[in-house]
Amino acid sequence: MLMPNQAGYQSYQRNKYETASPHKLILMLYTGAIQFASRAQTSIMERQYVEANKQILKVQDILYELISTLNEQEGGEIASNLKALYLYMLDKLVQANLKKEAEPLTEVIDILRNVKEAWEQIGKGVTLGQATT
Repeated sequence: MLMPNQAGYQSYQRNKYETASPHKLILMLYTGAIQFASRAQTSIMERQYVEANKQILKVQDILYELISTLNEQEGGEIASNLKALYLYMLDKLVQANLKKEAEPLTEVIDILRNVKEAWEQIGKGVTLGQATT
């Protein structure tokens, strides 16, 4: 049985995702992937491999979701490049998980941060463009 505060919080969390714009949802995915990859990295360094595996699987799930959102026909080269980048990061995650090494995760986190930053800039441009029309 949920406590009243828990039920309210869960409703708030669910509403946050259900009402977010597509741009904001992608941003949330990047944020989550960075957090889970950082946790995985910490877990590997602490030799908590079961936890690291769980966190890496979460990042992989997010990357597969990001791949599924790509429209390569309309997105052209940008979508193709993003897909290649996501696949590259998936490969690095597998390496980190199999070899129990934190270094591939450092690279994944750096890439995710850069892509997230670019995505944030795109969002600012979209918002500014809508405000002036």
